[in-house]
Amino acid sequence: MRSFLLLTLLSFALPCAAAKAPPKIRLENAFPKLKFEHPVLVTHAGDQSHRLFVVEQAGKLRLIAKGAASDSAPVFLDISSKVRFEGGEEGLLSLAFHPRFRSNRQFFVVYSVAGADPRATVLSRFETFADDPQKADPASEKVILRVEKLYSNHNGATVAFGPDGYLYLSLGDGGAGGDPHGNGQNLKSLLGKILRIDIDHASADRPYAIPKKNPFGNEVWAYGLRNVWRMSFDPESGDLWAGDVGQNKWEEIDRIKRGGNYGWNFREGAHVFKGEPKGAKLIEPVLDYGRKDGYCVTGGGVYRGHRLPFLKGFYVFGDFGSRKIWAFPASRAKKPKLDEIAQCEQGISSFGMDENGEFYVVGYDGTLFGFQ
Repeated sequence: MRSFLLLTLLSFALPCAAAKAPPKIRLENAFPKLKFEHPVLVTHAGDQSHRLFVVEQAGKLRLIAKGAASDSAPVFLDISSKVRFEGGEEGLLSLAFHPRFRSNRQFFVVYSVAGADPRATVLSRFETFADDPQKADPASEKVILRVEKLYSNHNGATVAFGPDGYLYLSLGDGGAGGDPHGNGQNLKSLLGKILRIDIDHASADRPYAIPKKNPFGNEVWAYGLRNVWRMSFDPESGDLWAGDVGQNKWEEIDRIKRGGNYGWNFREGAHVFKGEPKGAKLIEPVLDYGRKDGYCVTGGGVYRGHRLPFLKGFYVFGDFGSRKIWAFPASRAKKPKLDEIAQCEQGISSFGMDENGEFYVVGYDGTLFGFQ
């Protein structure tokens, strides 16, 4: 709390004044000797190794050893033969390491299943080799959850562990456009939702348990979401932030609450899409923006690093299409301004952070950019 008060004093000319826009930042190629194939995510293992792991959409995880001078990124896991990737939104999409990865060697991935008819997205658990932490064992796969869908788009997906130790997963509405099957508002469907499961315990009919405080007695934590491609937890407050990709007019940023209905497909952002039932209790987005600013939001995260102290406590996010990067103070997030702080030279497929809380921007053409 003290750090936030100090940041507030430094960031505002008067106590009641509007928030000042954060200074512009530079993006610099963080690993100039490395190039990746359609990277969609970068993360760390939380094991104090200071390694980074890059998700390539076609089905590979690559490992960057500690140090920016790395000139190689060996394959950590290759499941390309299991992954459907034909361009577009399908592929190997996300990665999260178990909070006890150092002892149990477990991590989780989300991918589109090759050859599946109907199409399917799976959440799977893998382990590293006991005698080689630099490589994952492809034969160790355990499918945790499989969700079938009809279309190739709107898969989500981010997998992440919350501060409560449970695993959270975002799933899109399943496509194609306009949510024709009404998945977003259907609490019996897992599509168009954010899920929360206990992967450390099993139930009678599934390899995970439903946490007792889940609001609807099933996997669903929040609903009414179109396609949350990227979401993340604030490492300090524990808040869950999500970027929900819009239909054809509005992109939105949401702070996710237990049991919250975020309006799709009654609304797109804060605007009427299909119309809504009288008395519907919908949660407004923290921020939405139209086509003059971009057309495919990439959710980011709250910066808690040390390299750029003026950015601490700001939620940073971007847009794949316009390549713009914006930031606003997370603790004052009530209809914030869209303050641009940088422009990326590539489509922004993700934001990620290292173990020190420093941010990276994932350029879909193959480059990892650092904040400068």
